[in-house]
Amino acid sequence: MAKPVIFSIDDDPSVLNSIERDLRAKYGSDYRIIPINSGKAALEYLKKMEQRNETVALFLVDQRMPEMNGTEFLAEAMKTYPQAKRVLLTAYADTQAAIDSINEVRLDYYLMKPWHPPSERLYPILDELLEDWKAHVRLPYEGIRVAGALWSLSSHQVKDFLTRHQIPYQWLDVEKDERARKLVEGVTSETKLPVIFFPDGKTLIAPDLKQLADKVGLQTQAGLPFYDIIVIGSGPAGLAAAVYAGSEGYKCLVVEKAAPGGQAGSSPKIENYLGFPSGISGDDLTRRAVSQAKRFGVEILSAQEASRIVVKDAYRIVQLKDGTEISSHAVLIATGASFHTLKMSGADKLTGAGIYYGAAYTEAMNYKDGDVFVVGGANSAAQGAIYLSQFARKVTVLVRGHEPTASKHLVDAMQSNPKIEILTDTDLLDVKGSATLEQITFKNTKTNQTQTCDASALFVFIGVRPQSQMVADLVKRSDKGYVFTGPDVMVDKNPPQGWTLERDPFLLETSTPGIFAAGDVRFGTNHRVASAVGEGAIAYALMKEYLKSL
Repeated sequence: MAKPVIFSIDDDPSVLNSIERDLRAKYGSDYRIIPINSGKAALEYLKKMEQRNETVALFLVDQRMPEMNGTEFLAEAMKTYPQAKRVLLTAYADTQAAIDSINEVRLDYYLMKPWHPPSERLYPILDELLEDWKAHVRLPYEGIRVAGALWSLSSHQVKDFLTRHQIPYQWLDVEKDERARKLVEGVTSETKLPVIFFPDGKTLIAPDLKQLADKVGLQTQAGLPFYDIIVIGSGPAGLAAAVYAGSEGYKCLVVEKAAPGGQAGSSPKIENYLGFPSGISGDDLTRRAVSQAKRFGVEILSAQEASRIVVKDAYRIVQLKDGTEISSHAVLIATGASFHTLKMSGADKLTGAGIYYGAAYTEAMNYKDGDVFVVGGANSAAQGAIYLSQFARKVTVLVRGHEPTASKHLVDAMQSNPKIEILTDTDLLDVKGSATLEQITFKNTKTNQTQTCDASALFVFIGVRPQSQMVADLVKRSDKGYVFTGPDVMVDKNPPQGWTLERDPFLLETSTPGIFAAGDVRFGTNHRVASAVGEGAIAYALMKEYLKSL
């Protein structure tokens, strides 16, 4: 933690140097001593300290200074640092002003010049004040601070990115916190949010995720021009393949456009994964897998999107969205699937402003004692509803089918939770709100009864769309975009057109040799974490065989 600051302010250079010398001799090991020769300059410095979230323990200020006297300075400084102790340096003629300032700025003490010897006339007084300050101070948060609005999509995306990467941050709501609002106004006159404050004093204003990833120290550029294996996507399938590839010495790169873990990574609790009888959160499982992969030398690129894959002779070239090209011999598509977005009018503008897609883990605490809705009936929806019930007053789950399709233990948990109500045979019809979500309308398809309810938030977990666009012109896919592999790419028991090898495609190989698929992006997969991990391991074994044949 950065040392607390003791400010000394005096316009007389000889006095200022003498104060600094005495303060540094006694307190320099525990406090940072900052001498400044004017009140206005000190206030400017305080603004920069506030942006860095540094703290002031004590102000030792001369009363008689031009432009701004000591009392005037303290009155302004207390708006930013009300906990700091306040000591005024006065001459005999300023005694009445010092006494008046006791009430005016809640002065803790005033010292008559000269204060020598300090061991008798300075240190005992400051020791007592600093001990009292340490006993009652609430030290500021040291890490990253995100100042934004609950109803801002970009603020939500930044929070979700940091949460999913398990990077601690403090959330400052500019709509509820006046100090946060002033903090933002101090660095920008624009209305863009969020503003992210870093401990080194730097700020980012509404950054894209790649800028943010660079700033927080995540890897965004490949270290090599060529890898044995490139894995696109860092969900359970991709990370499993990467761990095995790295453990056997292959040069392996993982490319992730958002955050590690995929849909599983955002799950509050996975209770049916082998080996964890009490369950494990998605972010904890992801953290362990990422650490394991990196320990074996795997590189993981964050906030980088693969836009296209090109085949050239024995090379499989991955083109990133920023124009970078990275070569390999084998590629695994493990990009998973994303939730469908709502199509009704008004839903787009409310995304991140009350409507969220699979973000229960990130946003739940913001809806404490509110009435929230969940759309969907599969595992992700059930897990989201159960987690939300820890914060919300009521969680209503809208299920389009006759019953939820989630695992029985999740359905039982929802049904036994007094905060959760499940409405089956229910279609979401409309969402309403100007700047934020206010109401939703839904219909019971059995009775045709329509109902409109006030809603604090709507969490959507409906259907999935495979993320296979980067190979749309390269491999065979289903009408819905799922990637065909192994037997599914065969045509009348023959390899697909353009297949260049004498053998048939491997089990998880696509219609293009050397390009494999695993996890939720693959046609015919089982949407479970254990299945994805297993497919990732099998895909690696098959890629290994492919590499041996080159």
